[in-house]
Amino acid sequence: MGLLAQITWNADPVMLELGPLQIRWYGLLFGLGFVASFVLVRSMFRREGRNEEDVEHLLLTTIIGTIIGARLVHCFFYDWDRYAADPLSILRVWEGGLASHGGMIGILIALFIHSKRRTDQPFLWLVDRVAVAGALAGSFVRVGNFVNSEIIGTPTDLPWGVTFPRNILQTPVPRHPAQLYEAIAYLLTFVVLFGIYRRLGAKTPTGLLVGTLFVLGFGARFCVEFVKVRQAEGGDELFLSMGQQLTIPVVLLGVVLVVLALRRRATGS
Repeated sequence: MGLLAQITWNADPVMLELGPLQIRWYGLLFGLGFVASFVLVRSMFRREGRNEEDVEHLLLTTIIGTIIGARLVHCFFYDWDRYAADPLSILRVWEGGLASHGGMIGILIALFIHSKRRTDQPFLWLVDRVAVAGALAGSFVRVGNFVNSEIIGTPTDLPWGVTFPRNILQTPVPRHPAQLYEAIAYLLTFVVLFGIYRRLGAKTPTGLLVGTLFVLGFGARFCVEFVKVRQAEGGDELFLSMGQQLTIPVVLLGVVLVVLALRRRATGS
């Protein structure tokens, strides 16, 4: 094995303790993702002459939508037996358990609500701008998962395998750092999306940015799932994981959005 396979990732997920208050690295990275998104989307609004003050309302609604959507999808699709036995535990978000697909759904609902109150910000136009920021925020979140030693990969002999003794599996073998695979994929997706927007700006065909995010970002998620430990109960019995099953329609939708956007650009409509 190579040098990196000898690394044991045993970082404390708690960054700072102030009496009963704990500040965790995951929470910090999650928050930084939203801060970076806020700054980026506000710059887009400024570039296109939209009201920058609306971004504050947009940030609040997307935070709420992300947490609610991510929590509910995790509970219903990944660990339903546990939450069915104790429904009140669904509310205990601080115990962990958020699903990215649910976060996406929550964000889309939040953006739809926001767009209905802002006639100059159509839904799909808004989704396109937030998609750029969402790719960057997703990278922050996956780094947070790595710090937490969660969403780990399957055992590997590759030179960059990492051991996670803090994970509940407690198997001292090098594993794929699946969290970092996704973090890198989302960061590269962000670079592509930001490059498209920087070049086209307000002339970006509607649906192109979010469609590209769905194809590249979620396409990468689908591939990484093959080297991740299954999270859903009974997932090992299926060829495709629950995450992959939820990802397929997202990628297909992305293909449709990209094709339609490119057709509009070609026809000038």
